[in-house]
Amino acid sequence: MKKKVLMAAKKKILFLPHAIRQISRPDRMISTDEVRDAIVHGEVIEEYPQDQRGESCLLLHVKLHRALHVVCSPKDEYLAVITAYLPSPEQWSEDFKVRRK
Repeated sequence: MKKKVLMAAKKKILFLPHAIRQISRPDRMISTDEVRDAIVHGEVIEEYPQDQRGESCLLLHVKLHRALHVVCSPKDEYLAVITAYLPSPEQWSEDFKVRRK
């Protein structure tokens, strides 16, 4: 899946409206550069092959002690960034890779 993400991202990265709203929230302030960095250097921690928006995945990237989750979907002509957020320690394991039950 990571290979598909990178191949699509090389063509174009499209930030969907939901993603723009989420990264622009005052309590998050996630830059598009951070999202791009997560796409290139992040690790796929969940895959959603049957997603209604098309095959997608959740990436995790940690830089300077700031964890970032990015949900994206590779398309033929671009990579769609569905959302990006700072994972909550209450909802995720200490390394932000596994959802808490």
